[in-house]
Amino acid sequence: MQKDHSTSAPSTPTGRIRHRRRSTEVPPEASKANGGHLLFSDRNKYRSMLIRAYSSVWMIGGFAFIIYMGHLYIWAMVVVIQIFMARELFNLLRKAHEDRHLPGFRLLNWHFFFTAMLFVYGRILSQQLVNTVTTDKFLYQLVSSLIKYQMVICYFLYIAGFMWFILTLKKKMYKYQFGQYAWTHMILFVVFAQSSLTVANIFEGVFWFLLPASLIVINDIAAYFFGFFFGRTPLIKLSPKKTWEGFIGASVTTIFSAFVVSIINLTCKYHGSFPMANMSKEGNSFDSILSSMFEEIRPCNFKLCLYSKTYWEKYMQDLSTGWLYCDSGPLFKPEYFSLRGWFPQWFPWNEIPVLPVQWHAVGLGLFASIIAPFGGFFASGFKRAFKVKDFGDSIPGHGGITDRMDCQMVMAVFAYIYHQSFVVPQSYSVEMILDQVLRNLTFEEQHALFVKLGQIFQDRQFRQT
Repeated sequence: MQKDHSTSAPSTPTGRIRHRRRSTEVPPEASKANGGHLLFSDRNKYRSMLIRAYSSVWMIGGFAFIIYMGHLYIWAMVVVIQIFMARELFNLLRKAHEDRHLPGFRLLNWHFFFTAMLFVYGRILSQQLVNTVTTDKFLYQLVSSLIKYQMVICYFLYIAGFMWFILTLKKKMYKYQFGQYAWTHMILFVVFAQSSLTVANIFEGVFWFLLPASLIVINDIAAYFFGFFFGRTPLIKLSPKKTWEGFIGASVTTIFSAFVVSIINLTCKYHGSFPMANMSKEGNSFDSILSSMFEEIRPCNFKLCLYSKTYWEKYMQDLSTGWLYCDSGPLFKPEYFSLRGWFPQWFPWNEIPVLPVQWHAVGLGLFASIIAPFGGFFASGFKRAFKVKDFGDSIPGHGGITDRMDCQMVMAVFAYIYHQSFVVPQSYSVEMILDQVLRNLTFEEQHALFVKLGQIFQDRQFRQT
């Protein structure tokens, strides 16, 4: 017998060569996104840029129109965004096969969603909605009762959903059902935790909603164009198309824009506090004082007064308008800084006006350009974990609503915390107390308070004489 001297590769126990599985963590095109060449060198990217720009123009135009219509339309816009975000996130973990065996299970998710919406917004709107929604006595009492017992109603609605979930549990489906139950509650927390603060910003004055949202939009647009034309150095592995050039260029643009954009509000000097009535005039009744509150106040563009039923009846008789009239706040009164000694004598300006709110805007701009983008990085990692490119396809060129709201969610929370910590006065003032009275008391309670204060003033005046 001849010995076979032919060489052969060593065989594995199974007789097959095992190949290493390729990681799916980074898409194949990720390595081309940055590094050796600029994005604008890739001609295929121009079509995507045009689609993205076209969608952006429509979004910005629609956003501006809603701002013009007023804060109730802005609130409605926030609700619509919440519904789209919830739908996209609900669909992320859904499995068609399991859902076919669980009729009504999707309806349960939406039951929890609208229960959370009633709980959150019922607490925010409170009595100020009652004071504006109707002049009909029966409907007024109905809405007042709903708001009074709003927490109890929400609790029993949640308990009903909880019992519904328990009664629909099916054998061999427990893991999927409990996973969906936990996922639903996480979505409710993510969506409503930030959106409730967004609505609170709206009712503090639309300025505190509009400025943070605008800064995120400016930062996104600037980052895209700086990265598109100049991007070479990758920023973070979670989002391979993000570059240091885009990040730095967007940061500088956003901070500068924050200082400049707030100048637009020079003719709109109101930040959200309710105007103060002149309570010292003798012979004025309660109704005449409320009616005269808005007689000598200035127009306030892009910032909205808080609700006053007397105001609406006198001026608009319509809940949709956004051009209200408000008193100016100290943040919107210019301070003048001398330029003498800094520039030559031929320089045309000796001093420049700066609004105090512009320094607050710079603080918001710093957060929007440096910290808020990490909301987008988090969303990128989240999508990679579930192996999806976008949360949805609602917006051509952008993906889903959630893809556009990732940084806005982080920014809305910071804007509310910043406003409450550094803008709202920490001590009580006459304006703050009057604001709370007009927002939270019914007209009967306001009248009783007015009569009681009148009696107290008369007693004190009698004692002094």
